[in-house]
Amino acid sequence: MAPTQTLSNGDQIPALGLGTWKSEPGEVYEAVKTAIKEGYRHIDGASIYGNESEVGDAINEMIDEGVVSRDELWVTSKLWNNAHKKEDVIPALKKTLSDLSLDYVDLYLVHWPVALQPDIVFPKNGDAMLPLQKAPLTETWEAMEEAKDQGLAKHIGVSNFGPENLTTILESARIKPEMNQCESHPHLQQEELLAFCKKHDILFTAYSPLGSKDRPEMMKAENEPSLLENETIHSIADEHDATPAQILIAWALNRDTIVIPKSVNAGRIAENLKSAEITLTDKNMEQISELDSGFRYVNAEVWAQNGSPYTTEDVWK
Repeated sequence: MAPTQTLSNGDQIPALGLGTWKSEPGEVYEAVKTAIKEGYRHIDGASIYGNESEVGDAINEMIDEGVVSRDELWVTSKLWNNAHKKEDVIPALKKTLSDLSLDYVDLYLVHWPVALQPDIVFPKNGDAMLPLQKAPLTETWEAMEEAKDQGLAKHIGVSNFGPENLTTILESARIKPEMNQCESHPHLQQEELLAFCKKHDILFTAYSPLGSKDRPEMMKAENEPSLLENETIHSIADEHDATPAQILIAWALNRDTIVIPKSVNAGRIAENLKSAEITLTDKNMEQISELDSGFRYVNAEVWAQNGSPYTTEDVWK
């Protein structure tokens, strides 16, 4: 059984979940069913992934078949950037709940500290962006609090927020963010951000823990480092009779972070879950700590294109 982390009200979130970003229609339905049958109890999604209806179909089929009950599952979704205006947040969440055919999500996150014009799904130029002065993070957060008040989301948090953007919310929040979901892996260990979150009783979810090799080509850099082919990770994998992917997931769990590897391959879905059985040694953790280079597989350049009110520094600050 995968470990759990405890939220501020005492609720437990499974520390190992199934990520669904980049899971294609047709594939994600089977992946979610496979994951739940294997023992996953945490499914991470978002409206922008375009697959929430299939994710919901799979979840509800597993509930109907008695494989799992709704209260045994942890379902996360995220508010997209074009619904940051206060009046747009709850309608966006209600659309997600309709797509999922669920009454509530366990966790709802502000996907990015970046706002888009309401009629834009993905920006092609700077004019598609909405400056934060017109959709302040504090007002978006007030609507997130209202979503929790209404029982539409059991817990609320953020994604891709750095200490400064988190502080903006913390200073005026009635309900503090309970989660920050960010890229994290041995090449981007996020020690300062982790310490900040811990200080403020905010749990941390690591996305792209395996290096996100299947992300869009436009997001890739030339000669970028490969986590799965890293010599240190391979040698530690050999030591534990495990795969490199299992070591990367075990590393995230060993740091008391939540981790959401994505896969649509039944064998790898099962393999990833077994990562929770691996205990890395202090020496292993020290070896991996030396791999930190600050490299991001998911950069913020799309939000900082010509004419945008944002810079990449604004996003990560």
